[in-house]
Amino acid sequence: MATRKKKAKKEPTFEERLARLEEIVEELESGDVGLDASLNLYAEGAELIKVCRKDLAAAEQRIQKLTETAEGDLETEPMEVEDEEGEET
Repeated sequence: MATRKKKAKKEPTFEERLARLEEIVEELESGDVGLDASLNLYAEGAELIKVCRKDLAAAEQRIQKLTETAEGDLETEPMEVEDEEGEET
């Protein structure tokens, strides 16, 4: 009996998630969606926001700031990132 390999489901990119979030907002703002569908869209949107924030935080941690030392040399240092409460990390 032959076995089939399952194709791994491709994770959506940040841009794809953001586009889907924009679609959800448009659907909810249209007012043409019933209560149950609105609640489902809201939950999907909330999850997308959570994942997008996580993706952005990871990207920000990868960015480094280029600064000039007192001696005139250039060096990199981690970029200061504010968390959700506005505090620098």
